[in-house]
Amino acid sequence: MSVELVGLALLMGAVTYPARALPLLAPGIERLPRIALAYLRLVGPAVLGALAAVNTVIVTDDAGAAHVQLGVGWLAVGCCIAIVAVRRNLFLGLVVAVAVAALARAANLA
Repeated sequence: MSVELVGLALLMGAVTYPARALPLLAPGIERLPRIALAYLRLVGPAVLGALAAVNTVIVTDDAGAAHVQLGVGWLAVGCCIAIVAVRRNLFLGLVVAVAVAALARAANLA
C-alpha cells in the first residue's frame, strides 16, 4: 500500500474545507442570493462527479498517454447516478457505488 498521496489529500482537505464549511459557519447564510446558495449546494456533488469521472474513465500509461478504461467502475458510477436521480440522495448513491465496486473486487471481477 502506498501512502505517498496522503499528504496531498490532507492538504486538499485543508484548502477546500472553508468552502465546504461555509454554510455551517456563516451566520445568515440563508440570506444569500438564490444563485449563491445553489452554487454552494452543488459544489460537493460536482467535485465528486469530477473525481469519479477521472478515476473511472481515464487511465494513463507509462508514456503519459490517456486511455479510456473499461471496468466495474463504469457500473458503480452508473448505479450511483441512477440512485441519485431517482431517490435524490447522494449519500445512498455513493454507498451503492462503493458496495458494487467492493462486491466486484471480492468476486475478482475488477
